[in-house]
Amino acid sequence: MDKIIEIAIYGFLFLLIAIVLLIYILKQRRESKDVDQRIAQAKEDGVNEPISLYPVVDPNRCIKSGACITACPEGDVLGIRNGKATIINATRCIGHGACLSACPMEAISLWIGTEKRGVDLPHVSPDFETNIPGIYIAGELGGMGLIRNAVTQGKEAVANIVKTVTKNSGAEYDLIVVGAGPAGISATLAAKQSDLKVLTLEQGTLGGTVYNFPRSKVIMTHPMELPLYGKVKLKETSKAQLLEIWKSVILKNNITIKENSKVESISKQDRIFKIETVNGESYTTQTVLLAIGRRGTPRKLNVPGEETEKVTYRLLEPEEIKNKKILIVGGGDSAIESALLLADQNKVTLSYRGDAFTRIKPKNAKKIETAINTGLIDVKLNTNVTSIETNAVYYTENDSDELLKLENDLVYIFAGGELPTQFLKKIGINVTTKFGDVIMRPR
Repeated sequence: MDKIIEIAIYGFLFLLIAIVLLIYILKQRRESKDVDQRIAQAKEDGVNEPISLYPVVDPNRCIKSGACITACPEGDVLGIRNGKATIINATRCIGHGACLSACPMEAISLWIGTEKRGVDLPHVSPDFETNIPGIYIAGELGGMGLIRNAVTQGKEAVANIVKTVTKNSGAEYDLIVVGAGPAGISATLAAKQSDLKVLTLEQGTLGGTVYNFPRSKVIMTHPMELPLYGKVKLKETSKAQLLEIWKSVILKNNITIKENSKVESISKQDRIFKIETVNGESYTTQTVLLAIGRRGTPRKLNVPGEETEKVTYRLLEPEEIKNKKILIVGGGDSAIESALLLADQNKVTLSYRGDAFTRIKPKNAKKIETAINTGLIDVKLNTNVTSIETNAVYYTENDSDELLKLENDLVYIFAGGELPTQFLKKIGINVTTKFGDVIMRPR
């Protein structure tokens, strides 16, 4: 009798385990089918190609914890298929890197470029040093564009630079930082914290790319550690708030950043670098950190009339522009966001050479769709501007040779930026095209 009861108990347990296992398998199949459908939809919508850093999952290490999916602030970038994490909407990934640090098994690395889409990047070692000993790169120029990541790289680069600096080198400075954007400011503060004699040169204004954001643009960021300041806990902040934080910590620590000092050349004499600016200034330093960004030079359309005063490549004070007929050229986030900022007080037309906006953030996609449906913005897809005149712009549509006229007061061009390749080559830094290379591994 006892034997029969024992067999019954074991049989019940095995049945229970089988039921649980069956439920798990069916649930996994449903999840995988859902993810497959979302991947197929992403390919159909043209949002399956990454435009920045993106995660690559090692299936041999992934244990389906789901931590990477929860950590991603953009949403619907990653999913679980066949029990492993996989990327769904690659275009939506903008390189936060939160998934990398969240994975408990260190199964995720960050890559840049694909077989179809190469990305030009300068040669940089894991210590942020270029092929020229003593010259380092951090931030957007090295492929790390987000504010939090750039700030982290600025600190880490200086941590490596500190190890190489020697006393009595004969140079005026231990380190010269070129660029006062997120990476450059972070590096400057870290250098000051490490008692390095540091000088920072900025071709424009403190903040770099951030300074050129529209005043009311919201910057998405995660809590980050800023040297000599501490943790910046803001998750959504305006350009003005972030600049104020940087200004206050720079002022508090008596740090001088030379604005409007564009570097013209960097040359090496023995173990010392000589830096010359377009203003005729000259400095010597043991080490150099380039934090100049990738879009310092706006990409132009190269059409007649583009040199006139009505044409610009950045939007600084949208609230001051009223009752104008405005053409915005471009199909990225900058173009979409600028069009939305200007549309309430102006007549805005958006021209894009593609047939759909496939490389923009989900929030911007929803906003521009609403603006189109309500008639707030007139969008002209598959169009190319051919010439710009005082009161009008001419363009072609759908590869037709017919010239179409649009009455116009102002033109904003957001066609991206060009990597400062010539400047880097002049220095001697190697630039290569990445067709799918690892930028960051788990630590």
